[in-house]
Amino acid sequence: MDVKLNSDTVRLRALEPQDLDFLFEVENNTAIWEVSNTLVPYSRFVLKQYLEQAHLDIYTAKQLRLVICTPSDTKALGFVDLFDFDPKNKRVGVGILVYEPDNRRQGYAREALKLLLPYCFDHLGLHQVFANIGAQNLASVQLFESLGFNKSGVKRDWHWTTAGYADELIYQKINEQS
Repeated sequence: MDVKLNSDTVRLRALEPQDLDFLFEVENNTAIWEVSNTLVPYSRFVLKQYLEQAHLDIYTAKQLRLVICTPSDTKALGFVDLFDFDPKNKRVGVGILVYEPDNRRQGYAREALKLLLPYCFDHLGLHQVFANIGAQNLASVQLFESLGFNKSGVKRDWHWTTAGYADELIYQKINEQS
């Protein structure tokens, strides 16, 4: 079984030591903390340790972060994360971030997810992939729905934001072949 993590427009790659500065910038950008549920800044030391452990497989770490870049450049455009990996129940959560606003709505996130889903279903043998999306994040709702994810629930007043409590939507994509 050949699972591709690259296309004409996007390549997904493992984290590398040279990603430290980008990772530091992203993780410490308070503008996205509400989306990532981050409460405190990360030090370079902690992120360097994280990068040193990034080689662990998803079965050991229960998570995987891949870097989104173009096929011709290793420069990071963003990340796609698999989290809460549950091999017994054959499911995993997915989150995605294209960092620079100028790079958003260019198809990078959609293409990255299109590459990631066969990895999850065919390579890892999962039954489902789920996403937790803030109800106000209409771009993400549209993205996941366009790839066949279905809204399966609403967590009311789930996150405290600067605007007050916000709902979180649960989206799932079931692998009907599993």
